[in-house]
Amino acid sequence: MKMTHPALVALGAATLCASALAAPLISSSHELIYHLNGPATGVFLIVAMNFAAAWLLFTGLFLLAHRSSRLRTAIWSLFLLIMPWVLLKACVMITGWKMRHGMILGVQAAFLLALGVASLSWRPWLRSRFESLLPFFSTVLAFLAFTSPLLAGQVAWSAWQARALNRPRPLHQQQTAAIASPGMPAASQQSTRHRIIWLLLDELSYEQIYEHRYAGLKLDGFDRLAAQSTLFTQAVAPANATAIVVPGVMTGTPIDQVKSSASGELRVHVAGTHGWQPFDPHNTVFQDALDSGYSTSVAGWYNPYCRILAPVLDRCFWSSHSSFQVLPDVDENRPLVDLLLLPAQHFFSSMISALQGKTFSGRNASLAAEMHIADYRDLFAAADRLLSDSSANFTYLHMPVPHPGGIYNRQTSTFTTHGNSSYIDNLALADQYVAHLRQVLEERGEWDSSAVIVMGDHSWRTALLWEASPAWTPEDQTASHGGQFDDRPAYIVKLPGQHSPARVEERFATLRTRALLDGVLKGQLKTPAELAAWAAAQQ
Repeated sequence: MKMTHPALVALGAATLCASALAAPLISSSHELIYHLNGPATGVFLIVAMNFAAAWLLFTGLFLLAHRSSRLRTAIWSLFLLIMPWVLLKACVMITGWKMRHGMILGVQAAFLLALGVASLSWRPWLRSRFESLLPFFSTVLAFLAFTSPLLAGQVAWSAWQARALNRPRPLHQQQTAAIASPGMPAASQQSTRHRIIWLLLDELSYEQIYEHRYAGLKLDGFDRLAAQSTLFTQAVAPANATAIVVPGVMTGTPIDQVKSSASGELRVHVAGTHGWQPFDPHNTVFQDALDSGYSTSVAGWYNPYCRILAPVLDRCFWSSHSSFQVLPDVDENRPLVDLLLLPAQHFFSSMISALQGKTFSGRNASLAAEMHIADYRDLFAAADRLLSDSSANFTYLHMPVPHPGGIYNRQTSTFTTHGNSSYIDNLALADQYVAHLRQVLEERGEWDSSAVIVMGDHSWRTALLWEASPAWTPEDQTASHGGQFDDRPAYIVKLPGQHSPARVEERFATLRTRALLDGVLKGQLKTPAELAAWAAAQQ
């Protein structure tokens, strides 16, 4: 076979395109694998099928290009204009590089400028010059074809490692049910304990709720909660990334980095130490709750709770549809015909997106919002099942609001996927959830006797992240005072029987959440005064 045979050149082109799809699955960080909710095998198979389909598609195009000079010029011109964009997309996915919105627009402008200049200045004599360059480009792609076994091998290895990614794991209750005492049921014993509800609202800002609330924004749920809770006005998160914060507050350990193995297992790096260590579920507040005779339950977002905490949980549900924001088109639920057409869609999507003025993240904003809404609804239902069960007396809920992008319209009280919703809209939805949680417990006669801890994993990452994203709205700009970042997450503690408000004005590291919950579990923190004294001692 000649080096410039259409099949070999097409294999190189298919390798380029497939790298953009495969990159999130074979990345050294394994971030997508870690957050993937569901079997991984089908996702890898879809990528492999698209690689094969792309090869067939490009082979047909390059064979067609040999039929006439005009077709050859058209096909190769389109290909060479789009390939730089595909390469950029692959590099962004492989490296995890966060491109600023202006930089992406600059690439789009350059792309359109090149297309315009080529169209307006095209002359017949340029065709011969262009034709003389094609052997060089064909040779480059042909050499690139020899890297395809490396890409295919990496995909196959990663698929093998992740083959058992989300198979059901035995929970604590299932492990101990066989040796349960024939006496009084555990649920009856547990029902006599105060319920502890630990609610984490993702990206919840203290400033936006209680200090500089957006004009006209009503947050009755948060206001009613504050009227009989202790507000921590100077809470400090251990990091500004959920993946780092959550393991840290569960263990009380100053974790500064996390990563995943190819099989989806969590590994953590503790600040001031060398090397990485496996995340130990027994070194968490959930083990503390079990040791205190509580039953542990989780309904959470984003983090694979049922994978990393299974041995210390009696009930578990987690949802992470949003993990497909990285690889939004590769969804096992799509029809097979749609999935096989992905290579053609990806080949032309860059030009179409550029002409429409959309970006990598922007063109999938509607789909991302749909996934975000699906996560919220699934978790809402799962949380209600736990809240309606008194035996679930140590319950952790992680809800995906008010985390951007916006999925709610507070004016119409409806979900939206149109991209005009703001953080403030999502904050109104979070307020509705706080009110709903309270209503469920009040109807069961359990609100007053329960301990309720509501916290943000970190604050609203305005200038740190969202200001440069397409999800940023004029309302976000106004609410954040021009993108200013206030690093204080909301932190609110209602103790059993508490009816009056209190405040802790000292700096409080939310990394001490495990210790705080331990104090509630052991009955050592029963009054706001005891809580304030304990918090002061943590300085």
